[in-house]
Amino acid sequence: MHEMGVAMQIIEIATASIPDEMKGSRVERVNLKVGKLAAIVPDSLRFCFQIASQDTPLAGAELVIEELPVLASCNDCRFQWTINEPVFVCQKCNSGSIQLLSGRELNIESIELAEKDEGNVDKDL
Repeated sequence: MHEMGVAMQIIEIATASIPDEMKGSRVERVNLKVGKLAAIVPDSLRFCFQIASQDTPLAGAELVIEELPVLASCNDCRFQWTINEPVFVCQKCNSGSIQLLSGRELNIESIELAEKDEGNVDKDL
């Protein structure tokens, strides 16, 4: 399952993104945006993240995944639509000359930390 490798990369990137003055703060949440074509199974990624984050600054953090639709644009007629089925032709003119605008993303949008001295106050990175 490649989700474990993805989870480990997320942990590495998120850990490196914690500012020096916030080192030692608890990471409460990592917010991701994942395209439907990214070949990620959200529940599997969450499970792998929980296991891989043990003994790291992200231990116990929630992994929030927003799934992004597959958006396409026709290069011939410029029509834009959301692809919901495995048919990659323009819905308006039937052209096979399309461009994917979204759907392949795998982005860390933000990391939420608990303030060291403030208790429950969050700080987005």
